[in-house]
Amino acid sequence: MSRSRDEETEFEGVLRQIDDTVPFEPGYYNESYLDRRITARMRRRDTESHAEYERILREDADERQALMDALTINVTEFFRNPEMWDVLRDVLRDRTADQRRVRVWSAPSADGREPYSVAMLACDDPEIDESRVEVLGSDISEEALDNAREGVYHTTRTTDIAEELEPLSDPDEYVERDEDAFRVRPAVKRLVDFETHDLIRDGARDPFDVVLCRNLLIYIDVDHKAALFDTLEASLAEDGVLVLGMTESVPPDRSDRYEPIDKRRRVFGRR
Repeated sequence: MSRSRDEETEFEGVLRQIDDTVPFEPGYYNESYLDRRITARMRRRDTESHAEYERILREDADERQALMDALTINVTEFFRNPEMWDVLRDVLRDRTADQRRVRVWSAPSADGREPYSVAMLACDDPEIDESRVEVLGSDISEEALDNAREGVYHTTRTTDIAEELEPLSDPDEYVERDEDAFRVRPAVKRLVDFETHDLIRDGARDPFDVVLCRNLLIYIDVDHKAALFDTLEASLAEDGVLVLGMTESVPPDRSDRYEPIDKRRRVFGRR
């Protein structure tokens, strides 16, 4: 998207307002991504002026929250990219067979479907000892985390929850259905915790055996990907497994630190 110098200044004014008043770091994200999300909110507020939208952000706390929700990466589904889950199944089988606790971190976790998928997979596979699996889902959006903790998902015109759950042997063991609503059962919920965490601002966490960070790096500006990867790496156990999105990969300057478990499915083991 090309802009005049005045328009560029006004767009930068919106970014400054976000930086000052919204718990989000726009400087880490590529401009095309920010532009799409901001423009969508401007349409909702019926304005084409960045200067006007900056004023709205300054004065309207509800709009700041709405923009925060729009900027949060929230595209997800149960068992997204099913072929990856076949690889993760083997990872969990091997790790729990060693009589060890297996800690899994899903970041960002959006509405919770990815961390719940990990828990359902552990419960569904007789070769995985689910009692040894602990799952953490984290996100910067409080609204997303509230939805995740509730654990209720709805089939809509664009989202078929029953279809998403097809990799399971018997989905009814893990969700309770009420027409178009699917509620995650307590046996699954007990394996999963949710916490607020900003991968950019909050830094690394205690080491995890498996870290899933899928489809976030593609939105991060190239100058900041190394810092984000530092956080992921510092949060990974010495023999941990890193799972990235299907169009993402380990940066070339770090490739000697990882061994592909399944390169095509973007599952890497730390050397």
